[in-house]
Amino acid sequence: MNSKVQAFFLRHNFPLHTDVSSVCNAILLDMNRGLRKEKSDQDMIRTFSLPPKNPASNKSVIVIDAGGTNFRSCLVTFNDKGEPVISEMEKTVMPGVKKELSKKEFFDEFASNLEHLKDKSTKIGFCFSYPMTITEDGDGVLINFSKEVKAPEVEGQPIGKCLKEALLAHGWKNIERVTMLNDTVAALLAGKACAKDYPYSSYIGFILGTGMNAAYIQPEIAEAGVKKQIIVCESGKTCSVIMSDFDKNYDAISQKPGTAFIEKQCAGGYLGPVAFQMLKLALSDGLFSDAFAKKLAGLKELSLIEFDAFLHDPYNKEKLLASLACGCASEEDYTILYELLDALLERSAHAAAAILSAAVIQSGEGKNPCKPVLILADGSTFWKSSRIYERVFACLEEELTVKAGLYWKIISCDNDITIGTAIAGLIE
Repeated sequence: MNSKVQAFFLRHNFPLHTDVSSVCNAILLDMNRGLRKEKSDQDMIRTFSLPPKNPASNKSVIVIDAGGTNFRSCLVTFNDKGEPVISEMEKTVMPGVKKELSKKEFFDEFASNLEHLKDKSTKIGFCFSYPMTITEDGDGVLINFSKEVKAPEVEGQPIGKCLKEALLAHGWKNIERVTMLNDTVAALLAGKACAKDYPYSSYIGFILGTGMNAAYIQPEIAEAGVKKQIIVCESGKTCSVIMSDFDKNYDAISQKPGTAFIEKQCAGGYLGPVAFQMLKLALSDGLFSDAFAKKLAGLKELSLIEFDAFLHDPYNKEKLLASLACGCASEEDYTILYELLDALLERSAHAAAAILSAAVIQSGEGKNPCKPVLILADGSTFWKSSRIYERVFACLEEELTVKAGLYWKIISCDNDITIGTAIAGLIE
């Protein structure tokens, strides 16, 4: 690493190398506190459910996927071989994004968005990617909205029950059940479905996209009153991490300062703004040549897509940072910029590896190399950002296989959230 970059990182409390084992252990400690309902960063949400033992066949279910700014809905039909067929997919804007809505307005918009699926199944699987407490009947009570949704009256409400009431008021004839889950559970269930008959010892669903979270299967803890079930961690809320000066600067201006430190260091929705704060400090510290510094100083913001494009191809003049560097940046400028941005993605990968390591260890499985733990990973940050997947893989190999003798496998799956949500909707 360039000596200027090393000095910059040391000066601003950015660790040159993340101790993945230490972060993993801190996460494990916090997970166990949460399971015992002690004070913890992670919510450790109980789902009261497990993956079904047998695949669905000759059944249809309505699927809703709501999160961020998008609202997707479709019909999923499992044929006699248990293969899912997706039809009547529609995508629109998530209610509450364009303007603040009352509780009634919010669920009325849901009903309107689902009109094309009216009475095409009596069961609904609803992937709702916001923090919620799952109840034993499969409903979910919203803890709070994040991101862009403005519907404060909905917080604290049972989402499935309210949706069912709205649909019946809009003329639906019969709804047997609305099953609530989040995207990590959907990913876990899709992983189990992708496995078919292979005897994996356990399953994990992991999301690293705009946000970051994980779900795993927790063995029974009798003294804590925890039965074997899928647990949603809300991993991004973990705060047991070192905060650099540019992390602190971004956190201070974020929507929820003082929270979700590991997500702000790991997830795609935050990496761009954190990188922008880092470059501002780098300019103040004089890391770049005068000519290139003048160009960089004109930046008003930066996204992960823009800085990741530089890491993939630093000389592509059609991309933002490369176009600023063209004609004025020295070779050292290119190197420094690359190493600064790459370090953020390396840290993201190490944080993801720590979370996945903790989930595998907590599952108590993966001890037999013939029956590894299957991890279904979803999210563009994980699969598309420069060297994230490769670094996560290397860390897991070291932390789990070499150090702990635990075995695992990472896969992806097309339409994983849709398929997993459909499976959840058919669980009795």
